[in-house]
Amino acid sequence: MKRSIKKVAILGSGVMGSRIACHFAGIGVQVLLLDMVPKEAIESTKPQERNKLVNDALQAALKSNPSPVYTKATAKKITTGNFDDNLPEIAGVDWIIEVVVERLDIKQMMYEKVEKYRKPGTLVSSNTSGIPIHLMAEGRSEDFKKHFCGTHFFNPPRYLRLLEIIPTPYTSPDVVDFLMEYGDLFLGKTTVHCKDTPAFIANRIGVFSIMLIFNSMEKLGLSIDEIEALTGPIIGRPKSATFRTADVVGIDTLVKVAKGVADNCPNDEARAIFNIPSWLEKMLSNNWLGDKTGQGFFKKIKSEAGKEILTLNLQTLEYSARKKPKFASLEAAKPIEDLKQRLQLLQAAPDKAGDFYKAFHYGLFSYISHRIPEISDELYRVDDGMMAGFGWEIGAFESWDTLGVAKTVAAMKAAGHAVAPWVDTMLASGATSFYKIENGKKLCYDVASGSYKSLPGGDAFLVLKNKADQLVWKNSACRLYDIGDGIAGFEWNSKMNSIGGEVLEGLNKAINISEEKFNGLVIANDGPNFSAGANVGMIFMLAIEQEYDELDMAIRMFQNTMMRVRYSSIPVAVAPHALTLGGACEMSLHADVVCAAAETYIGLVELGVGLIPGGGGTKEFVLRAGDEMHDEEPETITLKNRFLSIATAKVATSAAEAFEMGVLRKGQDQIVMNIGRRIATAKSAVLDLHAQGYTMPIIRKDVKVLGRSALGALLAGINGMQKAGYATAHDAVVAKKLAYVMCGGDLSEQSLVSEQYLLDLEREAFLSLCGEKKTLERIQSVLKSGRPIRN
Repeated sequence: MKRSIKKVAILGSGVMGSRIACHFAGIGVQVLLLDMVPKEAIESTKPQERNKLVNDALQAALKSNPSPVYTKATAKKITTGNFDDNLPEIAGVDWIIEVVVERLDIKQMMYEKVEKYRKPGTLVSSNTSGIPIHLMAEGRSEDFKKHFCGTHFFNPPRYLRLLEIIPTPYTSPDVVDFLMEYGDLFLGKTTVHCKDTPAFIANRIGVFSIMLIFNSMEKLGLSIDEIEALTGPIIGRPKSATFRTADVVGIDTLVKVAKGVADNCPNDEARAIFNIPSWLEKMLSNNWLGDKTGQGFFKKIKSEAGKEILTLNLQTLEYSARKKPKFASLEAAKPIEDLKQRLQLLQAAPDKAGDFYKAFHYGLFSYISHRIPEISDELYRVDDGMMAGFGWEIGAFESWDTLGVAKTVAAMKAAGHAVAPWVDTMLASGATSFYKIENGKKLCYDVASGSYKSLPGGDAFLVLKNKADQLVWKNSACRLYDIGDGIAGFEWNSKMNSIGGEVLEGLNKAINISEEKFNGLVIANDGPNFSAGANVGMIFMLAIEQEYDELDMAIRMFQNTMMRVRYSSIPVAVAPHALTLGGACEMSLHADVVCAAAETYIGLVELGVGLIPGGGGTKEFVLRAGDEMHDEEPETITLKNRFLSIATAKVATSAAEAFEMGVLRKGQDQIVMNIGRRIATAKSAVLDLHAQGYTMPIIRKDVKVLGRSALGALLAGINGMQKAGYATAHDAVVAKKLAYVMCGGDLSEQSLVSEQYLLDLEREAFLSLCGEKKTLERIQSVLKSGRPIRN
């Protein structure tokens, strides 16, 4: 049957239930969120009293940070109710997701009630993280069993990309296929097909990794602060590293999963690693469970200096000030941009950090080898689970590849770590890695057949670095690839993917080559962030040395390059994701089409460092404001809204919010729910534009500007903000320059001007601000600490 999801019911409104509801509402699905009637309201007939539990839970979710919704309007798609009064309404939904308390008997009672009202064919799933899925299906009807499986979301559901799909022996293959595809396309998830084994895939490996770190830490005499430094971004893991992650997830949850594996996996060869250390048991008895109880491995306090974070000493169980660890190998690794090169350096380090990495990797690699085929027949599912569920930049098997499989296996065996027999078989066959790239596609070693197979959905998940054998041109920072079907792909790699001279040179070259040899160009990259914007270090250096001619040339080059993105003879798509700030936002503003990941945080932030957008961003907002003006409202309203977006350095917290801000264009730009699909989607968009007979736009000479009348209104507003204490004196200086440019200068009346006229005004204002002492202080602060000062 052709299945679509128009409405879902979420049974249980706790932390997970309410946030799953928000995520479905965020993609446009109607949601029915139900929970129990509070004991004190059993006799009440008032809906607000009977629904207090569910309403309070939803409001708590909506107020939480980070937000579970893409825009504030999302909540309107959620209807609340309770199990006693509203359960019959599940007859009208397409998918029922149970998220009640983790007790088998309570879940089975809920399913018994669900069967009374559920219409045949309706999907039913459980978000359990620990109870065997097949046990929950026992006693249910054949139709229920056929349409039931586990759908394990990770918290927070909006941000963590993993969705584990766990069928039972009764689940219809069609249902599994549908959920795998729906989770991918509509929910934006990395959907991983799991076996019904304890803790499934991600938690089995993830919690093992944490327990292994605890074990290695005790043996090597390392502190919490040292482990955090060793297991964070330096090895491609989240900033929360190990102990901060445990505090966020909940130490009781971590212990529960660890004990569950130890109790339910008697044949696990590393079962002893899951034993709970005495200090962890003591933390449980003290109710030091992490963020939920106010203290765990870390504790926030207020001191004379402000807020301070203390670290737990596991020997004394007392909190003390954090100590910055010192490892020579970490200092040597920090300047290395390439993660795989960093891992190789750290693994070979002769200090205690190197000893830790060897112990950790040997234990991890041994463990994952023995989990095939227990938890998964395909090893790539393990890597997918860890990257999407625990935020690892590369998976465990890919890390093993990075360190050299044969070399590492020899070292592991010498250190007393066994590998599963299939690894020896693979190496004996002549295969040297778990993954390899052929013809631009990533292949994975298949244990059952002893051969390499393509990853599923490979064409939809276009990764530029996999096209290395299709390289067309490069410089030290940029690469241009032939990505097939007459389309070129451009990427760059710099610190925070900032845009400097080499990137601008590369982008110009990419457009020139694409105009000559291709039908279109996609601009994207696979970094953690699309781009933090222009290279402010270069701007600061030129400004400090008062090289204003050089600075003028640099700004002209940026502007001209952005105009090349807009005015080229081929269609150009930009596929941004995560941070897309300043100059990266300007690049997006000038593209023919933007295919933005749902989690794109985009905006013109230059005011924060005492500048105005100087790469065409100010010009583009003026152009769009002029096009948006209409007779039904005062003309200054549209311009004022655009002005405020720049003047407050507003950043969209999602691609959906970027549409509301007018950074993305309705009917032209696109949101791509699954970040892994954005480059392939951008390629398709470029192909569509080419097929429609794309012709280069004409440079605008009819941009509507309002002159003095609007300038007076904006200046009055700026003065009011300054007097009320909302803007500093320098904020006002910068904002007045911005207002001058956005009004087209000191024109006596409304006029039509060219884009170049506005670009010249924009550049002049940018240059003059580069000579301001307070602007330079702000830029210096960003370069030193990553944060601007408010001077």
